[in-house]
Amino acid sequence: MIWQFDIIILTLVIVSALSALRIRDLLGSAIIFGVYSFLMCLLWAGMGAVDVAFTEATVGAGISTVLILATVLHTKRRTKD
Repeated sequence: MIWQFDIIILTLVIVSALSALRIRDLLGSAIIFGVYSFLMCLLWAGMGAVDVAFTEATVGAGISTVLILATVLHTKRRTKD
């Protein structure tokens, strides 16, 4: 794989990880977590670990993101206090 492409994706992985930690909105954090998982999938595929990339895409970017989003949407956004 082209090393410049790897550097760009790795930079985006770091930015998305820090953004998911710093953002105050749970819904936004869950979406950024899904982006992080997808970028990790691209890195694994670029390194030739296609089985790990497929697992990351299905479990990390797919199922867990949907479950986190469903959980966030079933909670209240604001308190009554």
